[in-house]
Amino acid sequence: MKKIIIVGAGPGGLAAGMLLSAKGYRVKIVEKQPVIGGRTSKLSVGDYSFDLGPTFLMMPQVLEELFERAGRNLHEYVQMKELSPLYTLKFGDISFTPSRDVEATKAQIKELFPGDEESYERFLRIEGEKFDRVTNLLKQPFTSLGDFFTKDMWRALPKLNALDTVYGRLSKYFSDERLKWAFSFQAKYLGMSPWDCPGTFTILSYLEHRYGLYHPTGGVNQICEAMASVIEEYGGDIYTNAAVDKIIVEDGEAKGVTLSDGEEIYADDVIINADFGYTMTHLFDQSDLTKYRKARLEKKSVSCSTFMVYLGIDRELDLPHHLIFFADDYKKNVMEITKQSKLSDDPSIYVHNPSVIDKTLAPEGKTALYLLMPVPNLDADIDWEEQREVVKDKIITKLAQQPGLADIRDWIEVEKVITPADWEADFHVYKGATFNLSHSLDQMMYFRPHNKFEDVDHCYLVGGGTHPGSGLPTIFQSAMISTDLLIAEHENDRKANADYNRELTQ
Repeated sequence: MKKIIIVGAGPGGLAAGMLLSAKGYRVKIVEKQPVIGGRTSKLSVGDYSFDLGPTFLMMPQVLEELFERAGRNLHEYVQMKELSPLYTLKFGDISFTPSRDVEATKAQIKELFPGDEESYERFLRIEGEKFDRVTNLLKQPFTSLGDFFTKDMWRALPKLNALDTVYGRLSKYFSDERLKWAFSFQAKYLGMSPWDCPGTFTILSYLEHRYGLYHPTGGVNQICEAMASVIEEYGGDIYTNAAVDKIIVEDGEAKGVTLSDGEEIYADDVIINADFGYTMTHLFDQSDLTKYRKARLEKKSVSCSTFMVYLGIDRELDLPHHLIFFADDYKKNVMEITKQSKLSDDPSIYVHNPSVIDKTLAPEGKTALYLLMPVPNLDADIDWEEQREVVKDKIITKLAQQPGLADIRDWIEVEKVITPADWEADFHVYKGATFNLSHSLDQMMYFRPHNKFEDVDHCYLVGGGTHPGSGLPTIFQSAMISTDLLIAEHENDRKANADYNRELTQ
């Protein structure tokens, strides 16, 4: 059977490896880090465990389908708990805790944002119609301009709202600014401003309210561990501490990889799950590229970054699982990140306290606390070594200033900080842009790097840097699209060879 090399054991690479190993391919995954998962890996700091990046799962049905395609049942590998409420959103003294209970959420809106409660049901209805039409576009490849002229595209086009923005769409439903923020902050999942992000992506908040959010026991990283287990069950190999130095290209075809220790590994096809920008600037010889050479890549827009603080706290904290503190002037905060490339004096911060429902992450009676602040990527002129302690202190101070909360500094047992510079240096994230290429109209669908890589044959992409884009459900979908293309290509080659041999014998 054909040999496949997969570069990177992030969720996209593992998903592709699971699908192909289940089909009988000889799969070998090489991962530079000592652990699997990429930005969805497990971070251990002392006796505490954290998700390095994503902290919840959306649209579990996509992951269920992925496992079913591999002949496995997701729920035999991962235990998941639905979160209710979805999250706690703090606007000064006001706390909004929406859930999948439509009537309860509507009642909260009526109390906190009177006059907008009926608009909530209209939002669910209209955005539901949009998602039902868009969903097939997330499952198909865009390998040619002709893919725009499908029945699914024509059916979706009137509902895409692609020329509007997320904020603009939400303004057509809600009048209260805080409620608009509550349904538009999900643009940050793509590392974008809701004032810039195409209006198509209002489906992100809709998906949360329709399908819910889930916490896997042990963290989202356990999904990666589960996929790795399936790969190994089918005989695939995963190598950690195996950094790729170069993609071997001969006559325009990917032939394998060269590891940093000089070892060369050859295969019939190469699947790349490494960060797209890093791959194009470091893993390919520039002479092997046409469309995505460094100079052209530099012109692409990329997402914002994140400043991360992981804290082991020596006691339990009375905090919900997901908590977002909005800046008083949220638009100013977002514009400072995305337009002015500066740090905000009044930032928004995200707090993840999984220990409140998952006791596997911290010693008994203690808390594994995750703090995130969206910040500019490395295009900004910010000295992150100089700002490391300043920003960390700003985040902890903002947390301590909230009513009913205390200053946690004296309770910290262990800590780790990751800046945008660390994302680039330690995790090879291009420009520290943790959400990959931005999802502007000129970088979506056909205009995003293709699942079957355009510049080099026998090379496929999975992950946030290809279609359909960033976010775990779409990353899993990218693996299904790319592996389907690879398998179809092999089947076409097999039939062509069979026809040729038949002609020779006649």
